[in-house]
Amino acid sequence: MELDAILLSRLQFAFTLGFHILFPTLTLGLAPFLVLLEVLWLRSGKEVYMRLYRFWAKLFGLAFGMGVVTGVVLSFEFGTNFAPFSHATGNVLGPLLAYEVLMAFFLEAGFLPVMLLGWGRVGVRLHLFATCMVALGTVLSAFWILAANSWMHTPAGFTLEDGVFSPGDWWQVVFNPSFPYRLAHMLTASLLTGAFVVAGVSAWRLLRRGQEETSRRAFSLAMAAALVFSAGQIVLGDLHGLQVQRDQPMKVAAMEALWQTRPAAPFVVFALPDMDAAANRYALEIPYMSSVILKHDPDGVVLGLDQVAAAERPHVPTVFFAFRLMVGIGFFLFAVALIGLVLRLRGMLYSRPGFLQLCVACSPLGLVAVVAGWVATEVGRQPWVVQGMMTTAQAATPLAASTVAFSLALYLLLYAVLLPVFLYFFGHMVAHGPERALPEQVRATRRTAWYR
Repeated sequence: MELDAILLSRLQFAFTLGFHILFPTLTLGLAPFLVLLEVLWLRSGKEVYMRLYRFWAKLFGLAFGMGVVTGVVLSFEFGTNFAPFSHATGNVLGPLLAYEVLMAFFLEAGFLPVMLLGWGRVGVRLHLFATCMVALGTVLSAFWILAANSWMHTPAGFTLEDGVFSPGDWWQVVFNPSFPYRLAHMLTASLLTGAFVVAGVSAWRLLRRGQEETSRRAFSLAMAAALVFSAGQIVLGDLHGLQVQRDQPMKVAAMEALWQTRPAAPFVVFALPDMDAAANRYALEIPYMSSVILKHDPDGVVLGLDQVAAAERPHVPTVFFAFRLMVGIGFFLFAVALIGLVLRLRGMLYSRPGFLQLCVACSPLGLVAVVAGWVATEVGRQPWVVQGMMTTAQAATPLAASTVAFSLALYLLLYAVLLPVFLYFFGHMVAHGPERALPEQVRATRRTAWYR
């Protein structure tokens, strides 16, 4: 595969986006947890919930800051590496991205200082409101970003004149056919990721620090959330798969490595897809299963990659393995959550070191699954950047390969520094743990303001 400027631009955008998405996923997953903790504190008066809130709010703030830093470069890359794309789609996508900044980022950035530093300065009602607004901001950010990205997968509500897209019906633009499924899928993935990060950190502290109350409470809440969201993600994944099969059948064909259109299509558990031979090597298949999954009919006809020319097929090995990594992690996390339920019912949720170690190992898996899912989603629509309308080659800025390679190398070097810095501070905060006792200003704030 030749590393021309187009491929290098794609790799650069994929790397910077894949790195950035880790942090919004984490903040989106943690924000509702913070709201829950503050509500539990205000209703019960138990300091353990506020100690947990203040602990996780610091980690949330760290992830939010990293998300801002790593997200800034993405908007510039639209202009530097994909200028024709920006010119063609700016009338449609520009307002959606602007709404994300005005409605989501400003909301988060405006209330985050109150959330982190407002103790003793504002009443508890206003502080809870600030926490809710930060959480709402994370959801709105996902809403507008996914609306823009989903439109590229299933464009609707537009007119096309002289190669320029213009909005015709904003309702159809935003609520395009894939948007509701992708939004629900991403929100649930983030909540599941947040649940296992909380569970992993709490399990680590239980193993290292003993049966401290804060870790037990957080671990219990996280494992309950993990069970709900992992089960929900399986259902949403099935619904989303049916939508993709309807609107982007070649993406599904690449995910399943189905080269030929056929009834009673098997599910390929493992294979080495061969793009040149248009066949699978060393395939392990389950008969009828793809038709059952995708058509809910064992004899259903599933479209294969033979429906399009070879030049219009995505890179099947990348999509095939990324999709299996995402799905495999999803079912594995569901199994871990089920084990947690069994241990809870037996009164052994906190007393099994092996299970606690397993939860520590699972803590980053949600992030891995999210990145794998985005790889499968974005590579799966190739060669299109706007499905059926504009190819990636048409969208790329004509640059010298050496220029893009140089900027990619700089990004790799920069992020190679940023990631260890983030992990160092994250690990330091985790090792330090929640406060042993709340500051007097926090306790006094609740006593003087909540019951007025």
